[in-house]
Amino acid sequence: MDKQSLSMSPCNVNISYHSFRYVMPSTNQYNTYQSPLSERYASKEMGTLFSDQYKFSTWRRLWIALAEAEQELGLHTITNDQIDEMRRFQDTVNFDVARAYEKKLRHDVMSHIHAYGEQCPKARPIIHLGATSAYVQDNTDLIQMREGLHIILAKLINIVSVLSNQAIKYKDLATLSFTHFQPAQPTTLGKRICLWIQDYLLDIEEVETRIKGLRFHGVKGTTGTQASFMSLFHNDAEKVKMLDKLVTKKMGFDDYYPITGQTYTRKIDSQIGFSLAGIAQSSHKFSNDMRLLQHLKELEEPFEEEQVGSSAMAYKRNPMRCERIAALARYVLCNCLNPAFTAASQWFERTLDDSANKRIAVPEGFLAIDGILNIVLNVAAGLSVYPSVIHRHLADELPLMITENILMEAVNAGGDRQELHERIRRHAMDATHKMKEEGNKNDLLERIAQDPSFSRIISKLKDISDPMKLVGRAPQQVEEFIRQSINPLLKRFNHLLDKKLIPAIHV
Repeated sequence: MDKQSLSMSPCNVNISYHSFRYVMPSTNQYNTYQSPLSERYASKEMGTLFSDQYKFSTWRRLWIALAEAEQELGLHTITNDQIDEMRRFQDTVNFDVARAYEKKLRHDVMSHIHAYGEQCPKARPIIHLGATSAYVQDNTDLIQMREGLHIILAKLINIVSVLSNQAIKYKDLATLSFTHFQPAQPTTLGKRICLWIQDYLLDIEEVETRIKGLRFHGVKGTTGTQASFMSLFHNDAEKVKMLDKLVTKKMGFDDYYPITGQTYTRKIDSQIGFSLAGIAQSSHKFSNDMRLLQHLKELEEPFEEEQVGSSAMAYKRNPMRCERIAALARYVLCNCLNPAFTAASQWFERTLDDSANKRIAVPEGFLAIDGILNIVLNVAAGLSVYPSVIHRHLADELPLMITENILMEAVNAGGDRQELHERIRRHAMDATHKMKEEGNKNDLLERIAQDPSFSRIISKLKDISDPMKLVGRAPQQVEEFIRQSINPLLKRFNHLLDKKLIPAIHV
């Protein structure tokens, strides 16, 4: 068997395996793998947050904050000129220089220290003073995750707002409910939409909890003991503690983790990963329901005027948006195990087997959830509802559901319960036989109306078969849910609502 061979030159790459051979004539962006998460699914906002520019600019902000705090606490060897020089190049990252250093040093943090030092020759001696790699890496990760959670929270709030409007709009639209995907007691479409909202409310609570609980790694040194900073400040413990507080405040956090190894505990990543997985669960459920309802032709996701549903079947209107939600949600559900295994497998004060996994699993979890929520918002805002189809499906099943109501009315009118039960049973069997074997509509009510045994309640059949008499408190539940649970939430997060997309809710 031939082995795979690879030969590379500045002009082309030849890849051969068995009979396959491909020659790439030149190197460009189309000749290397691009993540669909950043290219197709996630927003520019989330993509920017996890970009190299944001990451390494944040590293530089951290080095500046550290130098400023060390100077403020009495390290007079750090000058204003050095700090000003560092600020001038905070966002002008010389990536090519850093890349060249990393090839030689095999250490990403040291390569960027040297690259920054070339731009800031005055500041070069004091960049990263007393710190270890986790100072910039871990603190940046925490900043990115916090900002990412804020982006996600805003989208969840808008989704709840859009769905709430839909719930109010359709609170009185009776629809066939399903248990086991078999016809069950009617509900309303608005009530069903509230089931989706309820899941997202739990996700909002979870995200809020994570944002409030997220703290800064701070300035902890090589093994978390702050020994290097104790040496730097001549064993002045109060100054070392103040250094931690100062840098934390400068970077926009109110508190830091008091105990760490070299890194913050990777349980934080795992907790956030499972929070993202919770959102994936809610979204997958929403997309599954939508796909089933679109099959029934009761509801439909947005379909553009020139959109193609199938390359072969021109008539198709596939639920591709909801299918994409489901696909990305499965990815997030699997991906949340990466931070969990990483947290479980750390050794003592730190081990490096977290690094490669973490730099993939954490950003991609956020990018995937961001892409999911973008689609959910699009589907929820552009929902197409077909009441005539909903009424027809309900009418097909309703006669069977109200047989007990009919029986009770007939007994109250003086009929024999056992005899009437048998009459209804026979009519029901005949009607369902005609439906299944001949494709007829459900004519059970007509059969009962023509049966002399039910002559005393013929005038009541229309009222008994009114779907809104069978939905219980569904409309009122929607109104109460929106008024008590949703409106206070939307009022609290009014600043996050997209006013152009989402009209106000009035209940």
